[in-house]
Amino acid sequence: MKRVTFNLPNHAHFLTFSCYRRQQLLTDDTLCRHLLSCWDDARRKGNFAIWAYVIMPEHVHLLIWPRYAEYKIATILRFLKAPFTHWVVGYWSSAAQEKLEQIRVHRGARYVHRFWQEGGGYDRNLYKWESIARAIEYIEANPVRRGLVAEPSSWRWSSARSRLGDNDTQLAVDPIDVPGSGEAP
Repeated sequence: MKRVTFNLPNHAHFLTFSCYRRQQLLTDDTLCRHLLSCWDDARRKGNFAIWAYVIMPEHVHLLIWPRYAEYKIATILRFLKAPFTHWVVGYWSSAAQEKLEQIRVHRGARYVHRFWQEGGGYDRNLYKWESIARAIEYIEANPVRRGLVAEPSSWRWSSARSRLGDNDTQLAVDPIDVPGSGEAP
């Protein structure tokens, strides 16, 4: 079954994508820091806001807001995922060759490396403030539900601290400021 996306103006996107074979590949601080750096570059290149995020050991969640009325979520996903995968392959080639075997995939006559699970992942369009607020809470509480921390703001790889105004975060979230909305969650 082909994955269907809806590229609709004034919709936020709740994105989830997993590491290849749901392996716990995101446990290294260097990788997590670089992933957030890639996302920061992606939001500028793709002209979207990041409203919430969390990096878990085997998957990630993001809540984004495309700033253009016309956009393709598939292009945004490429901006979010491809540069990081390329960097990881280079990093592991010199620092952890054995890790490359975990993401090596046979494709036809050659091998490729897949950091992310094949396919676009999960994409849910959100357009009501109540749904956006629930998505932010869900994303930031993910490490608490998993028993990794007691409070969302204790998880280093989440937007929770940024939302509380902590400037010592790896990636600051964008203000939730949508023209004509009149409110923010």
